[in-house]
Amino acid sequence: MDMALSIGVIGAGTMGRGIAETALVSGFSVILLDTSPEIAARGVAGLKKSLERGVERGRITRESMDDMLGRLTPGTDLSLLKDCSVVLEAVYEDPDVKSSVLTTVSQIAGSETLIGTNTSSLSISRLARKVASPERFVGIHFFNPVPVMKLVEIIPGENTSSSTVSRARELALAMGKTPVVVKECPGFVVNRLLCPLMNEAAYLFMEGVASAEDIDTAMKLGANHPIGPLALADLVGIDVLLAIMEVLHSEMGDDKYKPCPLLKEMVAKGHLGRKTGQGFYSYGP
Repeated sequence: MDMALSIGVIGAGTMGRGIAETALVSGFSVILLDTSPEIAARGVAGLKKSLERGVERGRITRESMDDMLGRLTPGTDLSLLKDCSVVLEAVYEDPDVKSSVLTTVSQIAGSETLIGTNTSSLSISRLARKVASPERFVGIHFFNPVPVMKLVEIIPGENTSSSTVSRARELALAMGKTPVVVKECPGFVVNRLLCPLMNEAAYLFMEGVASAEDIDTAMKLGANHPIGPLALADLVGIDVLLAIMEVLHSEMGDDKYKPCPLLKEMVAKGHLGRKTGQGFYSYGP
């Protein structure tokens, strides 16, 4: 894939800035957009902080970091995406929000622009109904933290062309990821398997079966998991986990996917995990 291409990323939160950072490290130019200059600036600050850690740990040089930041354009105006070869949507996991963004983007971007959504569970075919020329639209699902996690799920919708799937795979490879092509279904592969595990761990905690620490220790030492399910839920985001479980429950029609009530309570309190400093665990500033 041509590294001179410009990639647009919509959403400067945890996933969006991680995708932007990975694209910059891979040699692409990036336009990173969000709804306000303040949110976009926070995204850039988080991205810069991550690159600074890379410099401190000797993974990249300061010169290369400066070069990367020189290829980054933050902003709020979606019209900046008109010349991008690839646009990746990474806004909040809400079908109405995503549909609105995708409708506008597909009208602004060129007819050959690859448009991808980073949805973690929503129907690609339904989202595609809001996209002009839906054959160039595909699910491109990265995992958190994006600079570290190697997997990308590629999810074609019912109208996605084979050439779009090939371009999405090439993009993932160019960004140093391993792509897997997944048939469209609620939660795809990873979240269909992983989120019910975290949800069940939340039930265990809510029922007082064991402490958060002991639940996580049990799965790390008893199942050889590198991180416990509740610590992972905090990393993913309690709001994200709840949204995925609600999709799985609604789409699959099976109460085994019913979201744990504690997740709803935590979201209502703003206890979303690492990003807010409080989830199943407390995190310092």
